[in-house]
Amino acid sequence: MNIRHLTFRLLQVYVAVVRHGSISEAARQLHLTQPTVSQQLKRLSEAIGSPLLEHHAQGLTMTATGQALYQASRDVLGRFDDFADQLSDLQYGSKGRFSIALVNTAQYVLPRLLGPFSHAFPDVDVTVNIGNRRQVLARFERREDDLYIFSHPPALAHAVAARFMRNPLVAIAAAHHPLASQPNVTMEQLLGERLLLREPGSASRMLLESWLQEHGLTMRKTLQMASNEAIRVGVAADMGVAVLSEHVLPNEHSELAVLSIAGLPIESHWQFIVRNDQRLPPTAQRFLHYVHEHLSQWIEPRFVCNELGLLLEAYPTFPVRE
Repeated sequence: MNIRHLTFRLLQVYVAVVRHGSISEAARQLHLTQPTVSQQLKRLSEAIGSPLLEHHAQGLTMTATGQALYQASRDVLGRFDDFADQLSDLQYGSKGRFSIALVNTAQYVLPRLLGPFSHAFPDVDVTVNIGNRRQVLARFERREDDLYIFSHPPALAHAVAARFMRNPLVAIAAAHHPLASQPNVTMEQLLGERLLLREPGSASRMLLESWLQEHGLTMRKTLQMASNEAIRVGVAADMGVAVLSEHVLPNEHSELAVLSIAGLPIESHWQFIVRNDQRLPPTAQRFLHYVHEHLSQWIEPRFVCNELGLLLEAYPTFPVRE
């Protein structure tokens, strides 16, 4: 047998003839002429070096060699049918992997998006990398991830951003703090307290410093802390006050009070960032499409700011499954 003369088409024709028990019916199903099918069978038999089919009054029957070839052909074609299904899943974005890098505060938001997506697409593996703004910017520069989430998008070449959620920064104090009982607190009163802050360069600190500068105000007593969680615990323990993302606060925060201050909350938005010079995997595209379609079901209406459609215009529509 010269296996180099075997082709998928020859195997497909042979399997069709055996399944339908008729050359004419196989030709009809394959949209070929009957002489063409007969010629294909002849070529296949010559390549194998042995008769494959025997003609009887009752129809066609397989020889022992033909039976072995039929089984091998079904195995081979079946494996490639499986491959075609897998390829469809990969192209559709329902199987594969992608990675997201996000700044620390976004870890309070991303699970609300990833949870429903993971249930809908269980065969998609997602890697989540969390860091401070400097670390995530470095990952962006090194092209280490497919998607990025910032609350203050970088002004970098190749960065394309789309807002999807409001991220208001609110002033908080311990529930028993004297300011907590006042209906209207001034910013000067807040700045008279020790202000708990993230490290320089963090998005929340940058936004606060920019807001203060616009209003001609400066911070006085400050204490730098390593994480939003540490700041929240510190405020509850009356170590000072803070201006934090509202999303950092748990639904029930009886130990904390959100202060009413003119000009606050400071408005910012969570934004998905992609690189326009880097291929975006179908799985990441599928995630963005899914978030765009379902965001209002997962997030309180007052926080929704869904502009992902502008980002998705750069990517093709996914094929519709038949």
